[in-house]
Amino acid sequence: MKINKRVLPTLPFRLAMIPLLMLAAGLAQAADKKEPHDNFYFLGEMNKASTVMVIDTKVVPPELGKKIVAAVDQVIVNGNKPGAERPADYLKYEPLILAIAGPDGSRMHSGRSRQDILSTTRRLMQRERVLNLLDEMNKSKAEFLKLAEDNIDTIVPAYTNGVQAQPITYAHYLLGFTSVFDRDATRFKEAYARLNMSPLGSGALGTSSFPIDRKQLAALLGFDGVVENSYDAAQLGALDTGIELTGISSSAALTIGLLVQDIHTQYHQPYPWIMITEGKLTGTSSIMPQKRNPYGLNLLRLQASDVVGGAMTYQLEAHNVTPGMPDYKRDQVEKTLDQTAMSFTMLADLLSNLQIDKARALEEVDADYSTTTELADMLQRDSDVPFRVGHHFASDLVTYGRLNKMKPADIPFSEVQRIYGEALKAFNFEHAQFPLTQAQFRTSLTAQNMIASSKGLGGPQRPEVERMLAAEKASLIDDQNWVKTQQQKLTKASADLDAAFHKAGQ
Repeated sequence: MKINKRVLPTLPFRLAMIPLLMLAAGLAQAADKKEPHDNFYFLGEMNKASTVMVIDTKVVPPELGKKIVAAVDQVIVNGNKPGAERPADYLKYEPLILAIAGPDGSRMHSGRSRQDILSTTRRLMQRERVLNLLDEMNKSKAEFLKLAEDNIDTIVPAYTNGVQAQPITYAHYLLGFTSVFDRDATRFKEAYARLNMSPLGSGALGTSSFPIDRKQLAALLGFDGVVENSYDAAQLGALDTGIELTGISSSAALTIGLLVQDIHTQYHQPYPWIMITEGKLTGTSSIMPQKRNPYGLNLLRLQASDVVGGAMTYQLEAHNVTPGMPDYKRDQVEKTLDQTAMSFTMLADLLSNLQIDKARALEEVDADYSTTTELADMLQRDSDVPFRVGHHFASDLVTYGRLNKMKPADIPFSEVQRIYGEALKAFNFEHAQFPLTQAQFRTSLTAQNMIASSKGLGGPQRPEVERMLAAEKASLIDDQNWVKTQQQKLTKASADLDAAFHKAGQ
């Protein structure tokens, strides 16, 4: 099985930590994906495009053009043979062409430099990876939505400051994460529009005296246009596009980290309400037979950390260098994009293996006092008790219940009435008698009532969750179609380039 070092740069460390069978399963899944093209491939594509262009602009006469076409084609064929040399540096690539076509083969390079070639290579490799990354994001989103649909009425605790705060539904929780990833997807699509512009033909800095048709080169390579200023194209653009792409990747990875850590806290409990299906994403201890270690969480967290680290590495490499240096034109951006894509692959696998214990989740909510906000709301809404007064009473009620080790449902109603009267003394409030019946009071503290009573846009109540879920499903279809359209455009551009190239050789 081939291990993609670009995807798993910290493999030696991880092999020491993660069971081999589990890691092998993840690698097998990655192996099913289409490998990104390498530098040699894209040098060949650029050489084909440049050959067509210099013939069309009459920089090279047709007969010589045929000779160059044959040489460029043969170098590509030779490089595709098993074990063949596939140079990534143009200075090592061009001698292969000259060995076949002679010195005249270098006329194909008219108006180009390694500078604009390298800048173009970066964009060609990055756009391919952005589309792959978005494809993996879409797959993970599909898993989010499936899990959400299965848990529309699953009541779970939600936390602020690490403390149980209010009950929501698990579907509401999951849709919160898809909202964040929607923004990341939008950022990537917007970045793609800026990325998919061609630097080729700008030369080292200021173009050349040859009549280079940069727009034709862009079209032949499937770009949507050109980076107009040649200095920007060859020397500056690689930096800000790299920062943008690695920054979005880091943002997405941080959100993945939030989710992973939230799930991981369940493993601190003897009886978690969320677990990973035992199998490829879990493992046992070498000494403790009770352990069911959540290796899927561990590995995903490490992968997300690699993304954040990769983004920071790129910033450090690009920091304090003069224009034209190679520091920000290396492959760190591609590495980070690959790591991010793998993070979403692993996230989708994790989501498909989660087990939600609905009864245990509700038990967790019922054991605490996270519904007391609704008690204060009900007092104001139904009995005209100011919220701060109701809030003070509810807080005193919580203090009493916890001191006496009682769940909310266990507090005697007579004590509720007494605590209410005592709490009101602080406000000199006239409503000394507790205004709710015992049934109303008990209902106010149920998670089901609190969620059903929610009225706000985007809340956890079922109608809102169903509306948001439907919107996310429609958004997913749009995102899938967008990626498919961009991939089809690149496929068509590659086919058109091949046709134009071989026609020039006839």
